[in-house]
Amino acid sequence: VQLQASGGGLVQARRSLRLSCAASGRTLTINAIGWYRQAPGKQRELVAAISSGGGRIVVANSVKGRFTISGNARNTVYLQMNSLKPEDTAVYSCNAGRFVGDLYVQGVRYWGQGTQVTVSS
Repeated sequence: VQLQASGGGLVQARRSLRLSCAASGRTLTINAIGWYRQAPGKQRELVAAISSGGGRIVVANSVKGRFTISGNARNTVYLQMNSLKPEDTAVYSCNAGRFVGDLYVQGVRYWGQGTQVTVSS
């Protein structure tokens, strides 16, 4: 499985961006896709995740109401980011993992390369 993340950039606060995570290869083995972010000096955190059928979605409290995850985990997953804040500045990466109940479990093997999101005040 290969994951290709794209869509990052430099935007002003309160604007929007949409990130894409495109999957290729043995995509039928993908159970779920999660978006993570890591800001300088901070730990990586899960932002949102979606199951392959779209029936399970989790969104971090820090972005709830502003970020939306959608798409097909075995094709392309989107992270729509609205009302961006400077604290959303980070490298965003997608990951192929799985759900255990309502919890997204990070996969260890498949990661897309990061895409930088920078939000200016």
